[in-house]
Amino acid sequence: MNKIVPFLIIPLVLIGCSDPKSFEVNETEARESARYDLAITQKMKQLKRLPYQAINPENEATDEKIKLGHALYFENELSLEGNNSCNSCHDLAAFGVDNLPTSPGDAGETGDRNSPTVLNAALHSSQFWDGRAKDLEEQAGMPIMNPVEMAIPSEQFLVDRLTTNEYYQELFKKAFPNEENPISYTNLRKAIAVFERQLLTPSRYDAYLKGDVNALSVQEKKGLMSFASVGCMTCHNGALLGGTMLQKFGVHKDYWTLTGSKHIDLGKASQTGEEYDKYVFKVPSLRNIAKTAPYFHDGSVKDLSEAVKIMADAQLNYKLSEDELSNIVAFLGALTGEVPVKYQTAPSR
Repeated sequence: MNKIVPFLIIPLVLIGCSDPKSFEVNETEARESARYDLAITQKMKQLKRLPYQAINPENEATDEKIKLGHALYFENELSLEGNNSCNSCHDLAAFGVDNLPTSPGDAGETGDRNSPTVLNAALHSSQFWDGRAKDLEEQAGMPIMNPVEMAIPSEQFLVDRLTTNEYYQELFKKAFPNEENPISYTNLRKAIAVFERQLLTPSRYDAYLKGDVNALSVQEKKGLMSFASVGCMTCHNGALLGGTMLQKFGVHKDYWTLTGSKHIDLGKASQTGEEYDKYVFKVPSLRNIAKTAPYFHDGSVKDLSEAVKIMADAQLNYKLSEDELSNIVAFLGALTGEVPVKYQTAPSR
């Protein structure tokens, strides 16, 4: 169901029915565009649309739980001195990032890794750059306890703080109506995760895969073809174009020689101590990538074109031509979706 629709059998009624970002083309461009449509259909059966929802069967989504998670996501009281919320580093009005190389914590000290976008994170196979959390439910509670990030000293400390707040007394009770003591750290993690599972951002790329041949420009279709033929899709695959595996950064060259990184991060090896985990990081999703600079685990590269060029060199030992580079970057722009407006700010109280 998620595979690309064979364009040769798309009803004519679909032509011109894309959103306002559809591209008008002349007859020559239309023929060229159709050739790319056919080639994409025949050669890229693995392309997948973004699913409509991201469900965890063990953490049922309800309106009340989503409302609680929404409030907690923007709540500064989840940090020790009240300076930070989840949204501070993962700003939903800025595509789920803060556009900084690394983010300042509650006391102003910066971390050593870039804050990745929270958008579509529910569909990742693991969380954090080193994959140390299995899902959002586990991940949601970890930055709160991190001494550099939100610096809460203990789970009970935060539970006690929220328990004195009448607003959260009511929200937790409604979200977890069958529990005698609904304000718990476990329930906090569940609520935040349920909220984040609503942050899916379909784009023009999905409209194209659904059958709207006008959703992408000719250049973007060229970029998609180059993206696949060069080998980018080996790791940046699936509906997220990434987020499904961990991979060594610097297969052919040390990454820091290309990124100019000031700190050489060992990646997953920082957790495991294993030699084979050196410089291994989660492959990021490319959804909304044009809006989430700077790039890589340390935010060392500001420009998307430069980041794409580095990846081709470091991972594939391939030098992109100027046309390939510009076309791929154009295609990546088509992966930009929209954050639901109602979630871009804190809920009213």
